[in-house]
Amino acid sequence: MNELLRARAITKRFAGVTALDAVDFCARAGEVHALMGENGAGKSTLIKVITGVYPRDGGELLLEGQPISPASPLAAQKLGISTVYQEVNLIPMMSVAENISIGRLRTKLGFLDRRRIQREAEAALARLEVKLDVSRPLQSYSIAMQQMVAIARSLSMSAKVLILDEPTSSLDAAEVAHLFQVLRRLKEQGLAIVFVTHFLDQVYAISDRITVLRNGKLVKETLAKDLSRLELVSQMVGRDMTEVAADHSAAADAASSQHAGFIEVKGLTRRQAMEPVNFSIGKGEVVGLAGLLGSGRTEIAQMLFGVDRHDGGHIEVDGRPRKITQPRHAISLDFGLCPEDRKVSGILPDLSVRENIAIALQARRGWWRPLSLRKQQEIADGYIKLLRIKTSDAEKPIRLLSGGNQQKCILARWLASKPRLLILDEPTRGIDVGAKAEIAALIDQLSDEGMSLLVISSEVEELVRMCHRLIVLRDRRKIGELQGADVTEQSILKRIAG
Repeated sequence: MNELLRARAITKRFAGVTALDAVDFCARAGEVHALMGENGAGKSTLIKVITGVYPRDGGELLLEGQPISPASPLAAQKLGISTVYQEVNLIPMMSVAENISIGRLRTKLGFLDRRRIQREAEAALARLEVKLDVSRPLQSYSIAMQQMVAIARSLSMSAKVLILDEPTSSLDAAEVAHLFQVLRRLKEQGLAIVFVTHFLDQVYAISDRITVLRNGKLVKETLAKDLSRLELVSQMVGRDMTEVAADHSAAADAASSQHAGFIEVKGLTRRQAMEPVNFSIGKGEVVGLAGLLGSGRTEIAQMLFGVDRHDGGHIEVDGRPRKITQPRHAISLDFGLCPEDRKVSGILPDLSVRENIAIALQARRGWWRPLSLRKQQEIADGYIKLLRIKTSDAEKPIRLLSGGNQQKCILARWLASKPRLLILDEPTRGIDVGAKAEIAALIDQLSDEGMSLLVISSEVEELVRMCHRLIVLRDRRKIGELQGADVTEQSILKRIAG
């Protein structure tokens, strides 16, 4: 098959960290090539190197056999390499026609030649068998149609390689089916299509070939028909299924049946984010959410804490339905959330360690009952000692601490408010082995003391070690539940793979 784009030994470093380590990749004419990997695998970095967002530190790029070095996305587009992102990067207030022709708008006698612009836009959309009123503003159409416009723009610029980065994350089933019809048509026209997604079902529905990256390295490139789902999941998470131990503590099996009811989630759903899901969390129970990126793990956590409103279903606490549509509702029920992205959603970087630890308790008390400075210091010093947070003192800005110590400060924040339920979204991501062990031990201790915990982790081994029970998710829906001795890496990965 004709190679259109070839990346050889691509290397990219950021501040001493190797994001891509001599990665090879090839996009062929008339083929959909899925680029797979978990968070941090290097997918986005590779795309940004190919499209000129980042300069490469090593390796070479060839387009139809000729070396290229695009210095910007526009330069890459002029070469025939276009990218369509999940968040469409066009101008919503402008018309569909203007968006398709932007940067090369036709003029006549010094004025925009609107008729010609509209004719060319309609012709570009016709290649996709899409018919729209191209004079209407882009924002008047759905996200799915906006993506069609972005693809039409790429085709109007004579794209040879089309990169789709998470294009289906905001689409419903019918819109995904329409997009796939378009991709099959473009394959027949000889385009090379690079498809980045986290939905396994979609990978096997549309892809001819799969490349797996992990930790910035190429793991495997193969035809989709030659790679089972189980093998794909194993390669993405870095666990050889033949070496996975199929045992789990019998104590966990016994413990899982001893937790009194606390929280019942019934039919909780959010449009285009999560199918209806049911599960429970007992008092003192550690329940894990297992699944690949995009399976719905974080979406459940955010609905349970009121960060995102659910569209259907309800949550019962102590046998009574409760309204949780805002974080303050969750906090009033003694819930706490340690978010996945501590830099963006967790720490308050310019405040001190003391202020970061005390803020949740202060919010729960209400601003009309301020904590004294002495009490804040007492609480902060107590948790610095308990969690072994490495800081010179409690007044140090939290942004100056290491990632692991920032994570411990967020844990301290919620522990100070004495929650009944603590939601931990990737509590050990990006921290060292020692800090991971300390957080795992703390989870055991909190469970023994009667606190309920909902734990999300991309590391299957961690979930097996920490959780009494696991909810397994795939493609935004619950596909299974494991308990006690059934909580094994092998069982989890088999269910994720389907």
